[in-house]
Amino acid sequence: MTPTGGPAVLVTGATGRVGRAVVDLLTDAGVPVRALVRRPESAATLPAGVEIVTGDLTVPESLDAALHAVSTVFLVWTAPPWTAAAVVDRLAAHARRVVHLSAPHRTPHPFFRQPNPMAALHAEIERLIAATGLDATIVRPGMFASNALFWWSAAIRGEGVVRWPYGAAETAPVDDRDVAEVIARILREDGHTGGDYVLTGPEPLTQAEQVRVIGDALGRRLTFEELPPDEFRREAPEAARPAVDMLLAAWNATMGHPAHVTSTVSDLLGRPARTFRQWAVDHAASFTGDPAPTTLSHERRATGTT
Repeated sequence: MTPTGGPAVLVTGATGRVGRAVVDLLTDAGVPVRALVRRPESAATLPAGVEIVTGDLTVPESLDAALHAVSTVFLVWTAPPWTAAAVVDRLAAHARRVVHLSAPHRTPHPFFRQPNPMAALHAEIERLIAATGLDATIVRPGMFASNALFWWSAAIRGEGVVRWPYGAAETAPVDDRDVAEVIARILREDGHTGGDYVLTGPEPLTQAEQVRVIGDALGRRLTFEELPPDEFRREAPEAARPAVDMLLAAWNATMGHPAHVTSTVSDLLGRPARTFRQWAVDHAASFTGDPAPTTLSHERRATGTT
């Protein structure tokens, strides 16, 4: 166990949805945290006591101050691929251990096996980390439960009709909070070197079933209407086409296959993983309040991307 007051843990992606939760959990546990941010103003809401250091993964030399006297790094890759090798070299020069938020691109299930550039990037970062000899742990979340909010909240706030392709495609959505708790535990504890953890929710659900569960949480009847894949592709913004094509390929590949489900969350946390129903109940207000940004960038990790 990392002692309170010991060396700081450097958290990259500290203002993102997983990184921010990890910062909060480590801080609550008394672990010193150093947050890497590109813009200091983005860190205004981080907990008091967190050390804020400015740096950019696209400028490897800017990381030296953040890495000074750090032994453990939580690495969330949020940059183009061309500086990955130089960044990993810098991590290895300063730190002893790295926990990398990757994706399940090695999982032998058709949903995760569709080729895409982000999966290739994750694989290359993992190769670079392994070549340095760093004590490494790889964490691989599957489909995030919170994708439902980014995908469907606008339709749910409207007429309650979700038009979406591949309604029968099964996934096992994992609660973002469980992902963050697993990562925080790994960062606080010894004994996870070499760990390769695929995280999913505890139950398979089709996309149509997920919409029904959200409706139950809201006390409303929601309707799922099957949308032809070509129409879904045409309606997507041009900039989102690569993510759309990737998702369509993944959903198509998984048709007729049960979702891949692991017990890793419960094994590591010693309690059951949160269900999608629990996530929907806890986030019901998010489907009725101010509109959330709708973007396909949030679900890239689901198919081996980030």
